[in-house]
Amino acid sequence: MRVLLVEDDLRVASALAKALRRRGHEVVSALTAAEAIRADAVDLVLLDLNLPDRDGLEVCRRLRQVDEDVAIIAVSARAEEYDRVAGLRAGADDYVVKPFSMVELQARIEAVMRRTARSTRGTRSMGELRAGRLRIDVHARQVWVGEREVNLARKEFDLLVALARQAGTVVPRDRLQLDVWQTTWGTRHNLDVHVAALRGKLDDAGLVETVRGVGYRLRTG
Repeated sequence: MRVLLVEDDLRVASALAKALRRRGHEVVSALTAAEAIRADAVDLVLLDLNLPDRDGLEVCRRLRQVDEDVAIIAVSARAEEYDRVAGLRAGADDYVVKPFSMVELQARIEAVMRRTARSTRGTRSMGELRAGRLRIDVHARQVWVGEREVNLARKEFDLLVALARQAGTVVPRDRLQLDVWQTTWGTRHNLDVHVAALRGKLDDAGLVETVRGVGYRLRTG
């Protein structure tokens, strides 16, 4: 896999590049925003948000405009909720807080690439999502579990679609709140209530799994 590593600290960039290459990735390095924007196409961008020549969030938006399908992981020492939300809203698929281990980073890379691969499948472009016995017609806003049609409220449906688009992968709470309510303010309890309602209507409590401290995952089998 071809990775664009955008990091202005030479020591950090060198160590990260070596670790990524040991894991079989081809690494292209950029020290500035200008170099990152000029870089050739890649599969994944590791983007440090603290760059010397341009705000990292602006770079993230630009990269997303250039390539809607490229996977982007924002990397930053900024750990506040506001910063994480800003990174996701700018177009990042994930947000990693420094310092981090290579084990964590590699796991996040694998998760993001799984989601990216799923999002490009043909059934999704036709507006149909599937996960095990679950089938969703996104355009008609209809849901079936096996042969049984399930009637969902608007936000319940939006929540299910957000989970189904990344079926089998843990979706962080912040990401779900942004996708369904377009904000993280005052929606934490709403999310839990809607997940509980969704489980009840799907009549399968284990279909939507809780990953404690992280988010939720839609089971695929």
